Amino acid sequence: MTEERNIRIEDFNYDLPEERIAFFPVAQRDQSQLLVYNKGNITDSHFHHLADFLDADDMLIFNNSKVIHARLLVHNATGAAIEIFCLEPLYPTSDPASAFAQTKQVTWKCMVGNAKKWKHPLDIIVPIDDKTVTVQAEKGESTEGTFEVTFSWDDEAVSFAEWLEHYGKIPLPPYIKRAAEDSDEERYQTVYAKHDGSVAAPTAGLHFTPAVFDSLHAKGIATEYITLHVGAGTFKPVSTDTIGEHYMHEEKIVITEAFIKKLQHSLGRRRIAVGTTVARTIESLFIIGAKLKLGRPEPLLVEQWEIYDDPAIGEVSLEDSLNAIQDYLRAQGTDLLRAATRLIILPTYRPKIAQGIITNFHQPQSTLLLLISAFVGDEWHRIYRHALDHNYRFLSYGDSNLYLP
Repeated sequence: MTEERNIRIEDFNYDLPEERIAFFPVAQRDQSQLLVYNKGNITDSHFHHLADFLDADDMLIFNNSKVIHARLLVHNATGAAIEIFCLEPLYPTSDPASAFAQTKQVTWKCMVGNAKKWKHPLDIIVPIDDKTVTVQAEKGESTEGTFEVTFSWDDEAVSFAEWLEHYGKIPLPPYIKRAAEDSDEERYQTVYAKHDGSVAAPTAGLHFTPAVFDSLHAKGIATEYITLHVGAGTFKPVSTDTIGEHYMHEEKIVITEAFIKKLQHSLGRRRIAVGTTVARTIESLFIIGAKLKLGRPEPLLVEQWEIYDDPAIGEVSLEDSLNAIQDYLRAQGTDLLRAATRLIILPTYRPKIAQGIITNFHQPQSTLLLLISAFVGDEWHRIYRHALDHNYRFLSYGDSNLYLP
């Protein structure tokens, strides 16, 4: 058993009063507070001043995944409310982009609230402009607390994405204890969201506005994009005493060849991940390249522990890793890398691509707090204490941090 598996989650606990959780965003995205941690020094500022704390040759990397209307509230024949939370597509494709384009029928992995009341197929009536689409939802097999749910509908001119957009609701995190409102349609989505697929927002990006981007570009700071579709597992609490007993969720990632080339030309500049999802993606990208370089099996699936169990992976240079991915893409005749990751980033992990991170404040005893420790070590205690003492707002709709170790 490696030392990483013995990390105790109780060491990553802190007292978070409920009144410090932001149930609503600030009036303007870029007016949120910004805590800057730079080589041991803490500075208090506001997000619209972000560019002031960055260098002209820095590269910011964003996740352009878009939050879908994943939460469906349906009633059975007796009037009982049943909640269906769409997590990820299963059939006829597991690729989110293709799944959203499907017509007539799809099967998704879903969480189901009040599942005992769901005994027969449910009818969902969806008004779309000047017509009505009838969707039938049928509950299938159950695995680890989720169900296979097959959706069939009577208009083949309508895609899954179209009727879901009209009927479903934005899936706010469980710790935001209120119903989704019309304003959440805009505010629980980044201004640069592009590709449908997430069931939770990459919240570090919620603070960015066109004005912030203008200030970054005016300073010569590069902005690049990857896609990781955020799964509900990002909110999964660690319920075990040690992290070695915790099972990490899998998330799909899509990275362009153009981005790989930008990374290859960025080896002399500082690369900053905008959010934990970006950090997880680009560090998984390094592992994929290293596995390709070393000839390891299943290189496009990053397992939870392999970077810790196989030291040779971490010894591959970033340049060799990126070259191996380029060679793979050329051999496959594609300019898109589609992969999946179960990577868990722990305090002992040394990031290979991300040299800084912009992020929100995270829940106690969460895997996201463990990830932050990979950048700032035990200093997270001092940072979070400072934030609590200085009236920062916490979690998804809360304030922002910039960590430059």
